[in-house]
Amino acid sequence: MVMAVDKGASLITRSDRWTQPAVTALFGLTLFLSAGLLFSVQPMVAKMLLPLLGGTPAVWNTCMVFFQALLLAGYGYAMFISRRSAGQQIILQLVLLLLACVSLPIGLSALWLNSVPSSSNPAFWLLACLAGTVGLPFFIISSNGPLLQKWFSNTGLRSATDPYFLYSASNAGSFVALLSYPVLLEPNFNLQLQSRIWAIGYLLLICLIAVCAFVLWRSRVRTIEGASDDELAGFDDVPTTGKRILWIALAFVPSSLMLGVTNYLTTDIASLPLLWVVPLAIYLFTLVLSFSRRQVISLRSLTIVLPAITVLFLFVYFSRISIEPSWMLALSLIYFFVAALTCHTRVAALRPGAKHLTEFYLWFSLGGVLGGIFNALLATIIFSSVVEYPLIVLLACLLLPGGLEDKLRWKDYAKPLIILIGTLVLAIGVNNLAPKSLSGLLVVLALPMIVAYISRRRPLIFVLSLAAVIAGSAFVSVDNRTLHVERNFFGVLRVTSNADDSVHAIFHDSTIHGRQFTAQERRCDPISYFHREGPLGHVFTAFRASPAPKNVAVVGLGAGAIIAHALPAEHWTYYEINPAVVEIARDSRYFNYVGECAQVPFNVVLGDARLRLREATDATYGLIVIDAFSSDAIPVHLITQEALDLYLSKLGPGGLLIFHVSNRNLDLRPVVADLAGSRDLTSVYLGDETLDAVKGRDPSAWVVMTRKQDDTGAFAKTPIAYPLIADGKHLWTDDFSNILSVFRWR
Repeated sequence: MVMAVDKGASLITRSDRWTQPAVTALFGLTLFLSAGLLFSVQPMVAKMLLPLLGGTPAVWNTCMVFFQALLLAGYGYAMFISRRSAGQQIILQLVLLLLACVSLPIGLSALWLNSVPSSSNPAFWLLACLAGTVGLPFFIISSNGPLLQKWFSNTGLRSATDPYFLYSASNAGSFVALLSYPVLLEPNFNLQLQSRIWAIGYLLLICLIAVCAFVLWRSRVRTIEGASDDELAGFDDVPTTGKRILWIALAFVPSSLMLGVTNYLTTDIASLPLLWVVPLAIYLFTLVLSFSRRQVISLRSLTIVLPAITVLFLFVYFSRISIEPSWMLALSLIYFFVAALTCHTRVAALRPGAKHLTEFYLWFSLGGVLGGIFNALLATIIFSSVVEYPLIVLLACLLLPGGLEDKLRWKDYAKPLIILIGTLVLAIGVNNLAPKSLSGLLVVLALPMIVAYISRRRPLIFVLSLAAVIAGSAFVSVDNRTLHVERNFFGVLRVTSNADDSVHAIFHDSTIHGRQFTAQERRCDPISYFHREGPLGHVFTAFRASPAPKNVAVVGLGAGAIIAHALPAEHWTYYEINPAVVEIARDSRYFNYVGECAQVPFNVVLGDARLRLREATDATYGLIVIDAFSSDAIPVHLITQEALDLYLSKLGPGGLLIFHVSNRNLDLRPVVADLAGSRDLTSVYLGDETLDAVKGRDPSAWVVMTRKQDDTGAFAKTPIAYPLIADGKHLWTDDFSNILSVFRWR
């Protein structure tokens, strides 16, 4: 029977030599387009929903769970249908693809827009909305990856016995979609046009899949020379439970590392717009390399490189040595590339024959989903900082060949124990001889890590030895100026002090959100971006001279410094999305603005500002301060034309609307200028370049909008002010925004 299969395959090859590259190109193109559509629809739908529901954790977590669950369901469906006859597979797949056309073009109908819950938990509404708008197309497209590869394995071509190389085409499609959405689609097309382009791509996909189905049907592989499906698929063993668990683990680690390195870079290195694109692009690129026909880097080479770069990375990570952010960025990304490529290359080497292809992708996908859930949901609850990152770094080494299979004796555990004891002895010695010394920490880490590296050929001993070094070095006392660390869905919040504890500061990730003097006589002085001699001081002077209502709304609490400008006759309302920020601002151990310095009654409204502001009475505020842009990851839905209309509806006659546009990487002046121009408002830019550590002043940039030019007051004539002129090229709406157009390219 084996000879018959080979003979049949050779007959097909001789009679249709041209079909090999043509059919391969057809299936590769179809998978490329399918993955691209799957990858691009998620940010498009998220952008549609953001203005309606805001950026609360419930919204993002619900979206993530929905798409991940639907992806797994698609893979499960592919495994189920692949066990049916070719004819049944073709009919069912094409019927579902055509049925999903009822959702095109993807968008929110009036039914969904009019049924958005105003106060109750939106999770059930959101799940129903996602299912009704994008559920069926996403589900059926997610099944194409494994199913089309299974179809290709049944075409009888020479390369069909190992169709996994087509997974590279699929990941290439994801890679192109990843780059094209923020670079091409989002900057040039509004959501309506994006949806139409996506619909055209979907219809093209149906046509390509129909051609693939015709090729499969024409091949009639099952009847060639009487060959069975098992024979054509190869004589592979049935996957064992251990192998399935290993598939999951090898998918879990790169997925978790991708999110871990993204959190680490944005938290401790640099908060750059679209920085998350780089780790995700590396992740997809390693999948392309590992599943390609020709191995670029062998698993043996990666097994040698990974332990070395792991030791280097962990030493730099835990030693707290000060190096250029660009160098740390490069080291982190190089490490992630090596680790992800090692895991993906090993899982590719462990792939089964084509008969079990769909099952392999189901377990592999489950591992990726679990990695995402661990980082996005569980780690934010369990850990106060990005602890999961070094944990997964160690797990990556444990998954090296021989790591889990190594049979250890009790005496093999002596080495990690000795290293732990040695590290503790070094830590005690350093604490006595050079207390709070960074150089002492370097010694405690370096020597035991060199010893641990000797065991690199035995992954389990190597990982346990590194863990022992990390645990022992934790006992080294260093000069720590961090007073508080807290982590939740929105990121990591840190409260720090300077060397003499005269100033406290609050950081969100790597961006400062406010500072305060600790001395009693200076405690109530607003400092940092908000000092009295700066732009905000001029704004409050104009506000008090105007006839506008003496009610103030501030979006973004931070340390609460702005309320130090308040006077007794006023009433203030803060809108803050992050409950952890509120707790820190009210904790007198760290800050006293809202607890001691506030001279007015005020309340804090928790939730997304754009949603909660709708509940306020129209024309009730005389001053609205939008202070949500000091971080370098701006909430775009708070700076669109629709958001501006909401602010204006709540702004009383003669009122002032203020945008804090300080940003290291984005120049938001053109955006705000075009917003003002779209509603015939006057806009004035106030720029303060003062940097004075003694007085606690930081440079800041603000834009003031008024309905009439006379409402700007005297500050419009100060040296730091100049009017903004709209050019109409940077108007952001809920349908359109372009972050790249305002990026500071330097």
